[in-house]
Parts: sequence; C-alpha cells; structure tokens
Amino acid sequence: MTESFPFPRRTPVRITFGLGMLLLGIFGFVPAIGVLIASLTDLRGLPGLPINFVGLQNYVDFFSPAKWADSANALRNTIIFAVVSTVLQIVVALAVAVLLNRRLRGRDFYRAVVFMPTILGVTVTGLVWSLIFNVSGGPAASLLGLFGGHSAFFGDPKLALALVILVQVWMVLGVSVIIFLSGLQAVPEELNEAAEIDGASGWQRFRSVTVPLLAPSITANVLLGIVNALQSYQLIYVLSGPNNRSTQVLSLLVYVQGFGGASGTTLSQSQGYAAAVSMVQFFLVAIVSIIALAILRRREAKL
Repeated sequence: MTESFPFPRRTPVRITFGLGMLLLGIFGFVPAIGVLIASLTDLRGLPGLPINFVGLQNYVDFFSPAKWADSANALRNTIIFAVVSTVLQIVVALAVAVLLNRRLRGRDFYRAVVFMPTILGVTVTGLVWSLIFNVSGGPAASLLGLFGGHSAFFGDPKLALALVILVQVWMVLGVSVIIFLSGLQAVPEELNEAAEIDGASGWQRFRSVTVPLLAPSITANVLLGIVNALQSYQLIYVLSGPNNRSTQVLSLLVYVQGFGGASGTTLSQSQGYAAAVSMVQFFLVAIVSIIALAILRRREAKL
C-alpha cells in the first residue's frame, strides 16, 4: 500500500495540501468574505466618507421598483448571453473538432488558427472586432453598403447583444475545440468500425457511438461556457461601452457601480451596492452551474 503511494511518506503530502488550502483561503475565501461584508455596508468610492452597516438594504435596493428596471434588464441580458453563447459554442466547437479530428493536410496549422483567438486577450479581440464593425469605413459597413444597407452595429439595440455573442463565441471557441478533440481521440476506433460493419451510417455512428462517449467533454464545455459567460464583462465593455442597455449584464453592472464608467461616475459609485450585485451574480452562477451539472451527470449515467 505504501509502495504504491506517490510519496514515500505522508508528511510531505499533508504539508503540501495544507499550504495549498492556506493559499486558497487567503486568495479565495478571504476576498469572498470581504465582498459579502462589503455588501452589507454603504461603502463608497469617495475617500474620507464613513462606512455604515446597512444590513440587507443594498439587496432590497437591487430588487426595489426604483432600480428593478435596470436590474431586470441586466438579469435578462445575462441569461440570454450565457445560454445562447454556450449553446453556440458547444455546437460550433463540436463540429470544428470533428472536422479537425480527420486526417487533413495541415491539420496542426488549422488547430493553431482555431486556438489563436483564445490567446489574443479580451482587449485585443474587442479592438479588432470594433474596427471590423466600425460604422464609418469598417469592413462590415462597407460590405453592407454594397447592398444599399447600413447599420449602427454595436449601437443598434436590436443587434448589439447578438454581435457580442458572436465575438464571445469566436474568442473562446479554441478551448472548447481542444477539449472535444481530446474526447474524440479517446473514442476507440473499434466501436466505429463495428458500427460501420453493422450498417450504421456516418450520422448514426456519430449520434450513437461518438456523442455518448463525449459526455464528459460536453459536461466540461457546458460548465466552462456558462461560468465564463455569466462572469464576462470585459469584452462587452470594450465592444459596446458601459452605458448600452441592450448589452448591460450583471458583471458589467458590478464594474460600473463599483469602479465607474457610466455618466456621473464619481457620485454614483457604490462599492457596497456593487458587492451586493456581485453576490446576486454569485448565487445565479452557482444555481445555474449546479442545475446544469446535475442534468449533465444524470445524462452521462443514462448513456
């Protein structure tokens, strides 16, 4: 039993595990507790102001009629952004992974190209797509002008969120493709060959053999997609700014309330209220992730 253990003694493992838990507590739990405490105060961004304990008042304000229009708009945009971007990400990434799993000339180059947007960074990605959809002389505007059309793109309330979702999917696609490629390479070729001998078509083999064996990869991609989308605000900030109601999400609302960015930033900043909104977002992320994990795990068990 001792010989199979990775370390000759348990003491180094306990020390390493203890240090890891200590670092997790310092950089994870302590800030989380600090945010929770701040959400119960009237902490503001102006120096010298006294900090008072207000209890649940910030949470009451979030759901109050005075702010419910902005809160409901942010909640709705957050859910739409998370669900649509995650579904598109999974579908497109799976299709690309299946294609790149074939024996293609230059396959490694194509994989690198697909993964490249992931390493560009949010700011670079946002600036590139801002130039593409620039209303005055951008490639998208020029192409639309050839057909006699015009659009404000990220300034169009009906189009802005859809364009942000498109950019989000493009930016994070590489990670999902890599996860699906790992799952596809773990699928035994003998199963596909046996199904082919039994007369199954390509679609039938994919649906009945490949997809069930990709269940863990699908679960990982769904959870990563949901969590990333629910917490994403940098890309939306760069593409459409902080004041666009059609793309306002909870994480961006936290940033604007806590650090400014909207009109009247100096007086409207409230770190206490921002902390309360972030706690609402935390519970939303936790609830959605737990539900999604339970459904996907149950699905894996059935498969």
